[in-house]
Amino acid sequence: QVQLVESGGGLVQAGGSLRLSCAASGRTFSSYAMGWFRQAPGKEREFVAAISRSGGSTYYADSVKGRFTISRDNAKNTVYLQMNSLKTEDTAVYYCAATNTVGISRRLSNYHYWGQGTQVTVSS
Repeated sequence: QVQLVESGGGLVQAGGSLRLSCAASGRTFSSYAMGWFRQAPGKEREFVAAISRSGGSTYYADSVKGRFTISRDNAKNTVYLQMNSLKTEDTAVYYCAATNTVGISRRLSNYHYWGQGTQVTVSS
C-alpha cells in the first residue's frame, strides 16, 4: 500500500508556471507507475500524464502535451508535474495516483491509490 500527498498548487496568471509534487510513503515506490489527473468544477476527473516505474516512459493528454512534463525521483519517492504556459482551462484540482499494473495507463480505473488533491487556479 502507498499513501500519496500532493503539494505545489496555487494561483498563477495565464502563461505562468507551477510545479506539483507528490510524495509517496513506503519503500516500494519504484514498483508503481504514477499518474496525474485533474478535475474541474462540474466536470469528470480526467487524465493528464503518466510515467512508468523507471521513469523511462511517459504519456500525456493531448491538451497538455508540450506544456506539461511528468518526472519522478525514485530515491525521493516523489513524482512531479511541471506545468508551463498555463491556461485558464487548466484550472482544476490535481491528483496524483499510483498503480501496480504493468505499463502506464490513462484509465482512472487502473489506479489503486490516490492523493487528496491540490488546487491549481489559473487567472486571465
